[in-house]
Amino acid sequence: MTISHRIRHAASWPVRLIAIAAICLSLAACQTAGTVSQTAPVQGAPVQSAAISAPSQIAPVAYAPSTAVPQGYSALVIDMSSGRELFSENADAARFPASLTKMMTLYLLYEEIASGRLSRSTPLQISENAAAQPPSKIGIRPGMTMTVDQAARALSVKSGNDVAIAVAETVAGSEDAFVRRMNAKARSLGMTRTRFTNPSGLPDTAQVTTARDMAKLGLALKRRFPQYASYYRAQSFTFNGRTYRATNNLLGKVRGVDGLKTGYIRLSGYNLVATARRGGQQRMVIVMGGRSEAARDTEVTRLIEAHF
Repeated sequence: MTISHRIRHAASWPVRLIAIAAICLSLAACQTAGTVSQTAPVQGAPVQSAAISAPSQIAPVAYAPSTAVPQGYSALVIDMSSGRELFSENADAARFPASLTKMMTLYLLYEEIASGRLSRSTPLQISENAAAQPPSKIGIRPGMTMTVDQAARALSVKSGNDVAIAVAETVAGSEDAFVRRMNAKARSLGMTRTRFTNPSGLPDTAQVTTARDMAKLGLALKRRFPQYASYYRAQSFTFNGRTYRATNNLLGKVRGVDGLKTGYIRLSGYNLVATARRGGQQRMVIVMGGRSEAARDTEVTRLIEAHF
């Protein structure tokens, strides 16, 4: 029956008015349902891994694309003294940071030391949440302690996910509170195309960045906290009787390389922010989306050699 037929068969004007209101509400409900169905996820969209978590409930920064190209290639080379760009390819394209995220975790940890709220000897209490993180990790167990200094070295050399969570919980009281600090700091550093959702870089499709934003973070880390430079160039780290090799394969192999951070998850491909010094000049090379560890290292080496 059409709307006009329904109204025509109403017994009186009051009844007709009630009928009209009911019909309008029914149509509005149908339109709302139609709108929701249009925004539903597309069935059959590729999924990288069941381990990928849902986007965290964190207010986005100025630019926070919900998707980035899996294993998309980006590269950037800058002069660290001037910040001048020497080479760029897809430097502003959305990418997944993986463990490059830990540069921000370290930055916030170093701020706590600089403020006096923590010292290098302050013990970190290891929670069940921290100990339960998947690899890469150093295998700390609930109830154990490690000093802030040991944690900084573990993040720099081994990139321990368990240590990243222990740092977050110590600094901010919880992982979520720490992530809010990460995003606030990203905004203050001009990282307008970055959104953090965890302190470790473990898979989350909402955690995105760009090569240029990683360069901004890397420069800030090196310039504000130069006293920790030796941590990034260390080729090993020893904790609890076990020695861990650095994840940066270029240390000790490519002349002048002295840091900074590697990263890998399936979504991102192989990432590296590398710093190098030769003859008084300093370069930072960012490569994201390497197809293999060897391919990434070869590309970073090529860019280093080409821009000194």
